Amino acid sequence: MALWMPEPDTGNLIQCVMNLISMPGIVYQDESTIMICRFSPKMTLPLLSACLLTGPVALTALSPAALADATDVEMPADSAAAVAPVAALYDALKAAQKTGKTAQQRAAMIAPAVDHAFDLEAILRRSVGVRYNSLSPSDRARLLGSFRQFTIAHYAASFKPQAQAAFTVSPQTRQNPTGGVIVDTTIGGTDGGNAVPIDYIMTNSASGWRITDVLLNAHISQVAAQRSDFGGALSQGGANGLADHLDSKTAHFLHD
Repeated sequence: MALWMPEPDTGNLIQCVMNLISMPGIVYQDESTIMICRFSPKMTLPLLSACLLTGPVALTALSPAALADATDVEMPADSAAAVAPVAALYDALKAAQKTGKTAQQRAAMIAPAVDHAFDLEAILRRSVGVRYNSLSPSDRARLLGSFRQFTIAHYAASFKPQAQAAFTVSPQTRQNPTGGVIVDTTIGGTDGGNAVPIDYIMTNSASGWRITDVLLNAHISQVAAQRSDFGGALSQGGANGLADHLDSKTAHFLHD
């Protein structure tokens, strides 16, 4: 079953949230159960502002044992290096929502930070799943280009001047039970209320620390959500169909 979240197609993010909370919400999945839930009316502006995607949302929860293991691990010595890309991304978003009058202007301001902070190829590969291995190099290249533009455009559409989002980034990281580290942040209103936790899973590679997943409200996985969203487009139109799907969303996000 596919659950669709509304795209931010109004100039007012608060109205987008009102649209969002009236729709089916999340698929909660643990080791034994899958159930459909609805968004709580308490979800507010920061939730929509933080979303990186449109489409179904999958919720994953750590077991108590995994959480206990995570708290027993020493803090990594290179926390500053892992935090830096996320902090730079937030600086770009703050600048874009302050001075970017159009979506195109905001996209241009955000793009370098997205390229620096995200391992987009790793996120795309995991979002597509096993079918990614069978794609030709040209299909992969086109998908990656479309996915990059989609990611940038979605940020540009979400962080408009009227969003007035405020960002906080923890200077310390914590171990991710499945590898890498987690950078804890919040996005909320400028009045300091209704801050929503946004966790970034960081993986270290030859290019340095890069984001390989985002957990909205500390649990909702971007990769898992995109895997559900992308699967339908891939099944219907293959790699070109998914690229066209992303290009269509990008054009919508950049239309002021």
